Amino acid sequence: MNNRILSLFAAPGCVRLVAATIALVCASGGVTSAEVERHAVTANDVPISENVPAVEVAPRGQHQIRKLTYSPWRKLCFKVARNPDTKIVCRTTITGTWDTGQVAIRFDLIEREGDASARLQIFVPTGLYLQPGIKRTVDGGSPVQVPYVICLSNACVAGNVADPSFVHDLESGQTLVLEAVNPNILTVTASLPLGEFAKVHQSPPAQVFEQNLDEE
Repeated sequence: MNNRILSLFAAPGCVRLVAATIALVCASGGVTSAEVERHAVTANDVPISENVPAVEVAPRGQHQIRKLTYSPWRKLCFKVARNPDTKIVCRTTITGTWDTGQVAIRFDLIEREGDASARLQIFVPTGLYLQPGIKRTVDGGSPVQVPYVICLSNACVAGNVADPSFVHDLESGQTLVLEAVNPNILTVTASLPLGEFAKVHQSPPAQVFEQNLDEE
């Protein structure tokens, strides 16, 4: 088994946030708030893995992460300008930040108009252990592994399909727990509040962005 760590893309520079995300705490640092909010999100930016077998890793213990402050849930939508036939893509999102202002965690649920399933995409800083992916659990239910699918300059993305049952769990749940494994094979855990998720998810978007596509 290849035991490399997700530090392959640790060169300094701006992360191009091409997808909806989470960023989890790790030793290499976080993504700035400006970087997180700078780029529009579309549903097909990052490949999504389905039916990926879970990789068994036995962590040696827990690593206590720094305190996170969570933003309110927000719903943002995106459409192509001057094209009424284009499907709207929406994301329902939350971020957690350290006291330095750096974004340490971000979770987005991506939904395209008319599609049966949504997509879950997670951004994490580089430095986490590759094989286990990220484990997601709602209110102590059955855990599901979310595999890593791509790395950028100082962040890696985990993602897969979010079926209607998971969306229902988010709407009816209280806490979404995300677990990753750091380079010391210790579990790092973040607990995201779900109390306002259903209200925001079912409401009209807070903002709709129109994207202009060059036609030449």
